[in-house]
Amino acid sequence: MASGSLAHAARRWRRFLALAAPYWRSEDSWRAGVLLIGLILLLLGQTAFNLSFVELSGELTSALAARDADRFWKAIRTSLVVLAVAVPIWALYYRVRDTLGLHWRRWLTHRFLDAWLAHRSYYTLNASGDIDNPDQRIAEDVATFTQQSLYFSMIALGALIQLAAFTAMLWSISHELVYFLGGYALLGTLGTTLIFGRPLVALNFRQLRREGDFRFALVRIREHAEPIAMMRGERDEAEQARGWFAALFDNARALVRRQFGLNLFQYAFSFLTIVLPSAIIANRVLSGELEVGAAVQAGGAFTAILSALSVVIDHFEGLSRLSAGVDRLHDFSERLREEAPGPIDGTHIRTVIAGHLRLEHLTVCTPARERVLIKDLSLNVQTGQGLMIVGGSGGGKSSLLRVIGGLWRSGEGHIERPPEDELMFLPQQPYMTLGSLRRQLLYPDCAREVADSVLQELLERVNLADLAHRFDGLDTERDWGKVLSIGEQQRLAFARVLLAQPQFAMLDEATSALDAANETNLYAQLAQARITPVSVSHRPGLLPFHDQVLELPGDGSWRVVPSKGYQFS
Repeated sequence: MASGSLAHAARRWRRFLALAAPYWRSEDSWRAGVLLIGLILLLLGQTAFNLSFVELSGELTSALAARDADRFWKAIRTSLVVLAVAVPIWALYYRVRDTLGLHWRRWLTHRFLDAWLAHRSYYTLNASGDIDNPDQRIAEDVATFTQQSLYFSMIALGALIQLAAFTAMLWSISHELVYFLGGYALLGTLGTTLIFGRPLVALNFRQLRREGDFRFALVRIREHAEPIAMMRGERDEAEQARGWFAALFDNARALVRRQFGLNLFQYAFSFLTIVLPSAIIANRVLSGELEVGAAVQAGGAFTAILSALSVVIDHFEGLSRLSAGVDRLHDFSERLREEAPGPIDGTHIRTVIAGHLRLEHLTVCTPARERVLIKDLSLNVQTGQGLMIVGGSGGGKSSLLRVIGGLWRSGEGHIERPPEDELMFLPQQPYMTLGSLRRQLLYPDCAREVADSVLQELLERVNLADLAHRFDGLDTERDWGKVLSIGEQQRLAFARVLLAQPQFAMLDEATSALDAANETNLYAQLAQARITPVSVSHRPGLLPFHDQVLELPGDGSWRVVPSKGYQFS
């Protein structure tokens, strides 16, 4: 059991280093180094003051026992001077520590955000579902990791300094106390780690996950409030939310039971130290060999050394939570590293950048390859010659757009397509980003400088001429996904396309909420801007804007026919 616990601890230590070490080698390492040196100096100062306070407490006790007024008041004056210097040292220590933790959190948060949003990892991880609550891991676990890592690191370093300083004091008073202390602390540390170690870490790991699951369930209710209300789904949603909370509650109850055993051990271990130092040196004090003040000093030194040696015991609950967070962040980091693009073998779809859109012998599978959606598709879409994709539900229409966009690679074959900035995708439910109306129009390149008159003209072209006036200007911020109807959102998404001027617009039922007049106007605007549409749709009114129709019956077969004269079955 001991060897297994040691191997488990070694593995977690390696994971901790893999997460922590990059920051100290980063471009921010100079700032981190200066703050760390400051922390170490402040810790040394704290230890020096602790030594002074213990010595002064002994001096005060001895002076009172000897009824020496001059000696007593001198010790009081010295204590006040030491206190006046010590208080700023303690306050500054916490400020420097928290400042370092804040900079570390910023750097690590940016690192995880960049990795999560790069290579569309946020999309593939969401589709696979094998990493729960990535938002929690970035927002909360990173904060806990940086803050708690610094907290426990400084405690460990302070414990070493304190151990060295107070051992010399205690050794000068009683060798027996030093020997006893070492054995007592070793026994307590081994007992804590072997009995409570792995179960508490596992329970804390599950608790973090279940807290995230419960919060995510509540967020979904908030985000989908309207369809839930329309379908009167409150009872089912409440039942599901209770189910998530029940899992959280059961694990928390097991955590409380395990923590109770740890608390019994910790407090019994701690309270025994109140009487043990005095019992060990009592005879020397009673015989007059030691002053009463020396006994007080021995008790203070004993407590300080035991605290240093018992860091694991005293902070085991917090260390177990940190350990669970390390596991979650390490798993997340490794999964993000796997998502980084590598060499593509012959079992994946290959994409080449070109000035046109061509599919050659393309076979499309679902991401886990459970099903073949399209077999050996070959077609060519030249600029200005739109393609309309039709077929039954589940036939692979939207999946084909995902493959062209690079979201899916499962399958075989060859794609030639323009670069990403020459392709723009519009789903049936447009994405409304956070921020102003201006940002909605500029998305996804919100840093562009575009005149207000140009943006207003775009709104007029998509029949949203009064939108800016209705919401008091282009810079008004709203929750646009809620204040605009689906039809208005779809027209706003077309305005984005008209502003971006891509070579191809990939439209997945992008006008489903619009009437025929608005739909015709939007496609006419695309034609006027010479943007080639590739549309998933079943509306006959869109046929004149496309030259070809791709039929996908859903059994893997396909057929390409001219749009002129095409009849929907």
